[in-house]
Amino acid sequence: MQFRMLGPIEVVDHGEQVPLGGTKQRATLGFLLLQTNKVVATSHLMNALWGYDDVPATARKILQNAVYGLRNILSAGRDASDPGAAALLTQPPGYMMRVDPERVDLQLFHKWVGQGREQLARGAAEPASALLRDALALWRGPALADLVEGGIRWPELATIENTRLDVMEDYFDAQLACGNHHSVLAELERMVQSEPLRERSCGQLMLALYRCGRQADALNVYSRVRAVLVESLGLEPGRVLQQLQQAILVQDPALSLARPGTSDPFTGRTEIRAGSSVPPAAAPPAAAHQAAPPPAVSPESAESMPPETRVPPSQGITMPQQRVSEPAAPERRTDSTRRTVSAMSVRARLAPTPADVAPKDVDALLESACHLVTEQVERFGGTVTASIGSMSLAVFGLDGPSDDDARQAVLAALAIRDLLDVPADGDPEAPRLAVQCAVTTGEVLLRHRSHEDTPTVIGSVLDESQAQLSDVPAGQVRVTDSVRRASEHAVRYRLPDPASGSWEALGARDEGHAEEGGAEMYEQAILRGLVRRTRHRGVPHLVTVLGERGTGKTRLLRDFERWVTAQTDAPRILTGRIPAAGEDGHRLRLAAQILAAYCGAAPGEDATAALTRTVRKLFPSERACALLVSRLRPLVTTDGIGVDDRFGGPPVSETMSAWAQLFQQAACQEPLVLCIDDLHRAPDAVLDAVEELAETAGSGPLCVVVGAGPELLLRRPGWAGGKSHATTVTLDRPERVTNEQLARLLLSASGNEDVRTLT
Repeated sequence: MQFRMLGPIEVVDHGEQVPLGGTKQRATLGFLLLQTNKVVATSHLMNALWGYDDVPATARKILQNAVYGLRNILSAGRDASDPGAAALLTQPPGYMMRVDPERVDLQLFHKWVGQGREQLARGAAEPASALLRDALALWRGPALADLVEGGIRWPELATIENTRLDVMEDYFDAQLACGNHHSVLAELERMVQSEPLRERSCGQLMLALYRCGRQADALNVYSRVRAVLVESLGLEPGRVLQQLQQAILVQDPALSLARPGTSDPFTGRTEIRAGSSVPPAAAPPAAAHQAAPPPAVSPESAESMPPETRVPPSQGITMPQQRVSEPAAPERRTDSTRRTVSAMSVRARLAPTPADVAPKDVDALLESACHLVTEQVERFGGTVTASIGSMSLAVFGLDGPSDDDARQAVLAALAIRDLLDVPADGDPEAPRLAVQCAVTTGEVLLRHRSHEDTPTVIGSVLDESQAQLSDVPAGQVRVTDSVRRASEHAVRYRLPDPASGSWEALGARDEGHAEEGGAEMYEQAILRGLVRRTRHRGVPHLVTVLGERGTGKTRLLRDFERWVTAQTDAPRILTGRIPAAGEDGHRLRLAAQILAAYCGAAPGEDATAALTRTVRKLFPSERACALLVSRLRPLVTTDGIGVDDRFGGPPVSETMSAWAQLFQQAACQEPLVLCIDDLHRAPDAVLDAVEELAETAGSGPLCVVVGAGPELLLRRPGWAGGKSHATTVTLDRPERVTNEQLARLLLSASGNEDVRTLT
């Protein structure tokens, strides 16, 4: 028998789950397993089951019945030839669960964690990462999740959960030491979002973002963490996190993984390859006094460090001064390619600068403006390669040349102008955010390093873009003639000064469809950019298009579907629509249609056979395959009508969870786009499944685009809110904001809402 506690409590015998009876019987087993091979007093057990003040007079009798039932379960699955079979023994002053620790997932978790931490302490990051990953894979949800849902609040469960979080951070340390910052980025983002007060994981996320070439995002993480700590606890971030922020600000080379065997530029110590050992004679002097390197600097070595580089031993964030124990990444390899790209330069500065406003307040505003510029660039498929002062430089086309690069760059510039350029509220002397944008195109040299996501970009076209920016009037977007020719089908232009040779971009052209509200090119470009971004980063993304009837929501999704299908390397796209009340169709018809389209039954092939074939291809495990097929079969055989637990079918929530699980796994095999219209009409189970699609960090490039009316936000006010892989596009054009509103928006985005309004 195998006992599973890391999730809903389960007992598995020869691959089959054993029924465990009622809540008290399950709770009794759970509490005894928490104290495996230890005697638990009867009084302690009763207090755990009922609480200290609510123990009924019949508690001892109920407990005895639970023990009797558990013994019957254990004896039914006991093999007489197995000396390690589990047994529930009576031993004064209570009971003891005797079981081989190898058969309890919690004990197995602790064993593998201990082995992984031992490997990590030796500097063997790769085997440590594998052990810790396997340990974390044992978790199926919160420990004893079914008992917790029933109101159980044992202190031991909080301890186990904290251990899991600590192990996740150990795993992130090992992955960062192996140079796998890109592969753990999504998991780190989810970790920090759910646990914003854990400074160690916040520091790991900052380091991973920096190594992925996203310096501005790394600094934004620090700002958010600081805001949470100050608001919640009245505390500043710890010294380690502050030092990491300073190292990022100065782009300290020690933050990058150095070549094995070379001197670390920050500490002067030699890098050691992950998993390798160095003879004592070859070890650098600074490392010779250390035995197996601990995860933090020892007090003795800390005393010998300069004050500005010492780190408290209690902190677990791997900082540059600890790199003697951090294994290095594989040797850097540089590849160079030439590529035609479109470059966009943006300057957003406060003019005139108010004399009565502190410089730090102005800096906070500009930092937030830089964050919004980065957000808009990424939404249109570009990459911000540099941010210096009030100026940002973005490049479109790093993933490969495309006819859309120039258009996407200009549309991104127009979106930034419309977002940040606000009127001066009738006072010409009032400070305002002056925005200037310039777009050029040309050939650049890309230098790729094996451990970096974003390449180094070199080319005169970047200088040309910055030089052109100095001649752009405030509030305008100027482009070269080559950019104008490549994008005039999508953007309206005028030539303000023939002598200058630069064209002013006025706005996006309509797609030529006046009916149904005319889908704006802005929104279409956003959807296209997000599909490219999702595919490039290999992570799921949920895009919600909100619009009232008549705003062109359906037209936008239809044109988007045509565009995806027309791509040379088009991802697989599956579309559907939620039927309105009174229309012919079941509430799960949309899920059934998309599933049937994905399974694609061959001529004459039974729908169940097609489903089984598809599921088996994605889930090699026979048990997982059988479970998913049993839950999904009613969708393909009865068009969703058979999914109803009131009539013997599987519960709707289980079916839709299986539906989401299938498409998450499918995206790991090939890029997928799901396009769903009128989602506001969907039942709650469908809404839960759609949200779940974009919440699993382990999924592949899965882009979920949904159209919905405003009713969706009435049903789900927090729809997609606060999620790192979700975007909402509203079709109604908002009124232009005032300077004061813009300042509040920018400052709140950076967590500096206490800064005075600058208008």
